[in-house]
Amino acid sequence: MFDHTGIVVSDLAQARRFYDAIAQALGLQTVDNGDQAFLFGRSAAEPIPYLWIGTLRPSYWAAGSRAGLNQMHVAFSAASKAQVDAFYRAALAAGGRDNGPPGPREGAGDYYGAFVLDPDGNNIEACVRGPAAR
Repeated sequence: MFDHTGIVVSDLAQARRFYDAIAQALGLQTVDNGDQAFLFGRSAAEPIPYLWIGTLRPSYWAAGSRAGLNQMHVAFSAASKAQVDAFYRAALAAGGRDNGPPGPREGAGDYYGAFVLDPDGNNIEACVRGPAAR
């Protein structure tokens, strides 16, 4: 699990619709973080780890960086195959694009995942491992 990471998006309202949808499917939450960003995570009671999503240009970005230029990959843990399937459906309904439908991945052992591209082209995944993936 990660502590935090972040991505820059070009349209905060569009991103919020997308991430609100997949948060609901995964049993997670989004919360406001100012007028130019929001956080995606477990809950206010368990704020870490989180994904920061906003339109601000980070001070650490290399020259020439912009939203979607350097595709980010974030994988969220799911509790079941059904939750991975719900994530995939919610993501597509909220403007995401298919980047690998739900299913096992060859060579990954007990693993079941789905990949979507968010509105800025970041690769967002939900997966379950172990016996729940069978």
